[in-house]
Amino acid sequence: MCRNIKVLVNFEPTATHDEIRASALQFVRKLSGTTKPSKANEAAFNQAVDEVYEAAHKLVHSMIVNSPPRNREVEAQKARERSLRRFA
Repeated sequence: MCRNIKVLVNFEPTATHDEIRASALQFVRKLSGTTKPSKANEAAFNQAVDEVYEAAHKLVHSMIVNSPPRNREVEAQKARERSLRRFA
């Protein structure tokens, strides 16, 4: 899976529409193997992004989670620490 796609469930505040759309865009880019489609494929690419966005939005907002919400800043700090250990 693409490393740029982030977990969007169980955060406080909840995932924004922009975050979900960015995740959908990354997913479609990974599947298609291109970051910018040709003019001939642009409509299909954009339609795929819209459809993945809708599915992701529905999923993110319908999941039932029993654990307390995670703090975005705490999780970002953990990721930075993992990166430092990994690349140090």
